[in-house]
Amino acid sequence: MKIPNTHSSIMRIAQYTLLDEVRQKSFIIMFIICALAILLVRGCSQGNFIVNGQALDADTVVRVVSKAIFHIIAAGAMLLTALLSMRVLKRDREEGMQSCILSKPVTRGQYVAGKIIGLWFLVMIFMFILHGIVFIIASINLQMVMPEYLLASLICCLNLLFVVIAVLLFSLLMSDIIAFLSVLGIGIVSFVAGGIFAMSQSPMGQAMMQQSGAQPDISGWKIFYYLWPKLSGIQQFASSLISGERFQGFLSIYPLINVLIYILILGALLLRLFRKEDIV
Repeated sequence: MKIPNTHSSIMRIAQYTLLDEVRQKSFIIMFIICALAILLVRGCSQGNFIVNGQALDADTVVRVVSKAIFHIIAAGAMLLTALLSMRVLKRDREEGMQSCILSKPVTRGQYVAGKIIGLWFLVMIFMFILHGIVFIIASINLQMVMPEYLLASLICCLNLLFVVIAVLLFSLLMSDIIAFLSVLGIGIVSFVAGGIFAMSQSPMGQAMMQQSGAQPDISGWKIFYYLWPKLSGIQQFASSLISGERFQGFLSIYPLINVLIYILILGALLLRLFRKEDIV
């Protein structure tokens, strides 16, 4: 009987969290604006683009534009996730909801799990619907179905889970805005590091290093790069499915393993710290 009761408590808290956020007018307005913006930029896929003096065919244009919008939506969803998550625990505490929930036969672990699932499911729906709009537009323009686009969206949901847990954890250690900025900084560093690494591995980047005549010691940089949360790596892996790029074995799935490990570690720290919180 304990397992069903445990699941029931977690799902009720998750449902309450999801509905509480959806009722916020700001969230609804933000979603409508994002959906309209995507519909308005669909004309970009019907324009004429020239690269190296050659006009790109319509199919290539649609895929390039769809991939660019995919990255914008995924990054925007992580930003929204951080904004929604940074005040969840504090708001529940100030409104007395934490003490009300925990006064019932609900453990702190169930409460935290319910909050994580509720927020994660909400932003997953938000991102998946926006990606779904692009998927429909691209499928119509290409006159073919692109299931890999939706699969890529599901893969990026792992980043959203990381952001939810990280912001909730940091919000216990520091102010809400600092928690938000800290996770934002992690994301920015991840994308910048990913860009620098990709540039260093490209023929142009290697040629520039050879011309400079310098042979810097990059072993420390590589350790930092591989240990830092690979949020950008997950997006790159997901987008590679859209463009049909070649699978690179372990290097392709390493970002998934990296972020999953961080999720487990940060989740355990979040639960441990919350158990020590004074609930008034």
